Amino acid sequence: MAKKVAVLAVNPVNGFGLFQYLEAFFENGISYKVYAVAETKEIKTNSGIELVADDVIANLIGHEDDFDALVFACGDAVPVFAQHADKPYNVDLMSVLKAFAGKGKILIGHCAAGMLFDFAGIAEGKRLAVHPLAKPAVSKGTATDEKSVVDGNFYTAQSENFVWTMMPQVIEALKK
Repeated sequence: MAKKVAVLAVNPVNGFGLFQYLEAFFENGISYKVYAVAETKEIKTNSGIELVADDVIANLIGHEDDFDALVFACGDAVPVFAQHADKPYNVDLMSVLKAFAGKGKILIGHCAAGMLFDFAGIAEGKRLAVHPLAKPAVSKGTATDEKSVVDGNFYTAQSENFVWTMMPQVIEALKK
């Protein structure tokens, strides 16, 4: 059976990390669908490049069983998350994260993904490798300085510069 991944892209998204994920999935024959964590499918990268996602996060709710994994691609929207936590797309983000975790799906992220997984209450008991600035915010997991960690269904990288270090394990897990 072909594997499929739901990719969440905040607005603005870190294009470097996002495109590393997409390239790895494409090169390994893993299909994906990109969901904008925004009101519309039109988002930008941190550097201002305009992108059109496949859909918006609101339309992912209830479709967890259509996917084998969830990727969270962070960006400049994450440092101001608290200022916009009550926006419908961020409420939907937390709902989707919880739903995927509740179904035991593979969770993938870099940089502040561990922090958002913690906010969603899905990091407890998981070993995390997060961006150094996010470490104080991660309360339930055990933050480490490792560049990548694989622990059960939880994958993260310390920063977008290390996404490539975790992708071989992610691809292997998805091909099982």
